[in-house]
Amino acid sequence: MARVYVSTVVNARNDRVWARVRDFNGLPNWHPAIAESRIEGGEPSDKIGCVRDFRLRNGDRIREKLLGLSDYDMFCTYSILESPMGVENYVATLRLTPVTDGDQTFMEWTAEFDCAPERENELVNNIGAGVFQGGFDALKRAFGG
Repeated sequence: MARVYVSTVVNARNDRVWARVRDFNGLPNWHPAIAESRIEGGEPSDKIGCVRDFRLRNGDRIREKLLGLSDYDMFCTYSILESPMGVENYVATLRLTPVTDGDQTFMEWTAEFDCAPERENELVNNIGAGVFQGGFDALKRAFGG
């Protein structure tokens, strides 16, 4: 099983950052790679089990299912149902933790998945550096960091 772990510190209080990333349908509002997103069946975007169907700016389509969401613990866990990446059993978690020394937020984004062994390094790098770090960099810019 492949594993990805990326973390960063954002120069904003965790409640402000959480307000930006909490919406399971809100990726286009903060991640630069996402062109559009919708929740299937018109369900609320914070309902466990809802499915988001989104399109990347390159035209690729991905469907993901919300597995867990906690406003108290500030995390979101989801799985990939369909994607062109060639991953199976993909589960990821985006988690925020307050930095108690200043108004900052520690963020970590993790994923585990199965894939063809010869593609593991490529996928881990693309997801870690492209997807996760790309999102973190956009958030840091948005919050002036």
